[in-house]
Amino acid sequence: MRSLFLKEINAFFGSLTGYLVLVLFLVALGLIVWVFPESSVLDYGFADLESLFSYTPYVFTFLVPALSMRSIAEERKSGTWELLRTSPLSLVQIILAKYLALLALVFIAILPTLLYAYSVMQLGDPVGNLDLAGFFGGWIGLLMIGATFAAVGLFSSALTSQQVVAFVLGVFLCFVLYFGLTALSGMLTGEAAYWVEEMSLSYHYNSLSRGVVDSRDVFFLLGMVWVFLGASVLILKNK
Repeated sequence: MRSLFLKEINAFFGSLTGYLVLVLFLVALGLIVWVFPESSVLDYGFADLESLFSYTPYVFTFLVPALSMRSIAEERKSGTWELLRTSPLSLVQIILAKYLALLALVFIAILPTLLYAYSVMQLGDPVGNLDLAGFFGGWIGLLMIGATFAAVGLFSSALTSQQVVAFVLGVFLCFVLYFGLTALSGMLTGEAAYWVEEMSLSYHYNSLSRGVVDSRDVFFLLGMVWVFLGASVLILKNK
């Protein structure tokens, strides 16, 4: 598994596309947090990074499928998937290695956002005026939603041998699970609206982004990860 994990990381950083995706992600977040007047911390007037946690899932909806689209689709298209399946690794180990590589890339992508916390602390009055517990709680929420999107993206890549199709499917599924179910719950009433909202990723992420690390939210998101990873294994077994 370790060799496959390193192979996936090296394949990503071995091309200009990998760096371009990460740079675009950081530029988009930088513009949202520091430049755009509707969300800029400088215009908000408070030492708070709510805009970072509010808008990052929107960027993740496109970033994570872009990271994951080649994971399996490219292997199948190039014919190396059959060679990989003849290796000593089981199908489950192959999926886990590829998923852990995606998770590492998501972690690398959001790691520079820790500098935002330092910057806001220095800009605060007094210096250091930032709710660090709330920030790191929200940061854990970002990592969890990124991990969930990575599992969804890997599932999309397992469905097809075309990277573009895998990207579009990944964006669609992430959008439905995060935004679509919340919108649907707003059109329903009573207990049905409650259950649909409970199934939405945004419901659990919003709880974490407020700095409240509730085990129910964590277990729900971890459950979604295992559901999509398990679905990926079943699909590839049938194929």
